[in-house]
Amino acid sequence: MSQKSTPPVRSGGQILVDQLLIHGADTAYCVPGESYLEVLDALHDVTDRFTLINARHEAGAADMAEAYGKLTGRPGICMVTRGPGACHAAIGVHIAQQDSTPMILLVGQIARDTTDREAFQEVDYRAMFGPIAKWATQIDDARRIPEYMARAFRVATSGRPGPVVIALPEDMLTDRVAVPDARPYAATAAGIVPADLDALTAELSRAERPLLLLGGSGWDDAAAAAITRFAETNGIPVSCSFRRQDIVDNLSPVYAGDFGTSTAPSLYKRLAEADLLVVIGARLGEMTTRTYTTMDSPNPGIRLVHIHPEADEIGRVYSPDLGLACAPAVLAEALDGTDLGRKDQWADWCAALHGEYLADTEAPNGGDWQLDMGVALTQIRDSLPDDVVVTLDAGNHTGWAQRFLRFGRPGRIVGSTCGAMGYSVPAAVAASLRNPDQLVLSFVGDGGFMMSGAELATAAQYGGRPIVLLFNNGTYGTIRMHQEREHPERVSGTTLRNQDFVRMAEGLGCYAERVTRTEEFAPAFERARASGQPAVLELVTDPEQISTRTTITALRKAALAKQSA
Repeated sequence: MSQKSTPPVRSGGQILVDQLLIHGADTAYCVPGESYLEVLDALHDVTDRFTLINARHEAGAADMAEAYGKLTGRPGICMVTRGPGACHAAIGVHIAQQDSTPMILLVGQIARDTTDREAFQEVDYRAMFGPIAKWATQIDDARRIPEYMARAFRVATSGRPGPVVIALPEDMLTDRVAVPDARPYAATAAGIVPADLDALTAELSRAERPLLLLGGSGWDDAAAAAITRFAETNGIPVSCSFRRQDIVDNLSPVYAGDFGTSTAPSLYKRLAEADLLVVIGARLGEMTTRTYTTMDSPNPGIRLVHIHPEADEIGRVYSPDLGLACAPAVLAEALDGTDLGRKDQWADWCAALHGEYLADTEAPNGGDWQLDMGVALTQIRDSLPDDVVVTLDAGNHTGWAQRFLRFGRPGRIVGSTCGAMGYSVPAAVAASLRNPDQLVLSFVGDGGFMMSGAELATAAQYGGRPIVLLFNNGTYGTIRMHQEREHPERVSGTTLRNQDFVRMAEGLGCYAERVTRTEEFAPAFERARASGQPAVLELVTDPEQISTRTTITALRKAALAKQSA
């Protein structure tokens, strides 16, 4: 009969760090705080196995952790202190929730014996994060740290992935106890039974104009390749949800474009013509459905199959003809190799959608603008490596990347689907620190850069080399666009007076240039790539060119005509 070994006596901080290592965590992003000194001290002993990145702001640290979760499929770890630190990090938790990203936020907390006295920086994190986290809790007993951390990793990665928030009272972290470690976690994924697979293939087989819509999280490289093979074998056109264009190679003959903020009008027309929409992984949220107008609710007016890892998500807005709770990777593997025998009948339909996507991504003539980023990006896109990572901020400027760049695996598009400004730069820093030899491009506006651009100092400190494409048009562009549409010629609160971004970037340890003409962009881009430093290219664009599809003048004319009608 075997005897159990006696676990060593450790502090709560040491136990917590040991659990992180057991569950495969290798990196955390933080702003240090006195409320979790015991964790920081325990990390000092494992620098050969764990990397701690101290960011310049808790929002940046949380965004980095969220981006790590997107890139790896494993929980991104963020550590912040109590009160203001946790409040700053809340935006990263909200992003992880809406983007279905695995993430764990560890918050240093006040001592247990000062609870409910409004102690210094006291916050109830269960109440604060409950509505925007998948699970929010507090560990009051150091002996339960292994239990809580094992559950946290499972919750963050199982079903629909999401964020977990754990408060850590500072005195609990100093308690010394003997407790066994948890075993490494394993995520639980919803599967599919043969009858459900048969029902899905039957729906596809009787369709005349089927359309796949892929999105959500949980698409690893193998799953992306498998669903692409299935679509290509059968000639089924594939669209993607907002900022998920990397699931299928955009040059695949089945790729039809994405439903988001830069959708081609032709794709909306084709959706109206389709007689079957098969949604795999996507939530059918506001951005993907053009504010819930592309289909009727609750009855969508088209045969709808909705497959999502979380059963409660199916039917939330649109009632499907067939709803299946299944992880995208599991379904992709199950469909791989399936030939429905309808490729010839769907050939013209598929070719038309892909052809319209290609036509919409051709370079504009560029004659109206000194710096036309549509032209500039099409000039460099074929020279970008296959594994390029593109991070996107909120704002109209991202339309140029979403429309004129091409995506696919092994590269990634990493953007907040909840529209968080300030996301792109920290996300790019996290991506570049994972692999400094990988090309990472950050698309950010002048407004978003001023929210988190200081994180380039983090890149410089730790050896990251992202290239930031900073669109400077002197406005909060998206809001200006809506303002002109609703209140033409009444500009209020959307004008920015900017500083010298080049000098600012250089002060943060970056290579930097200002670009004002289209023909200047490609050479400047190559100099930035060759610099061996984090880099910023300030792109001085005309605010009149407010998006890839319209101008301020056109918006004003349409709005004034509507008012006078």
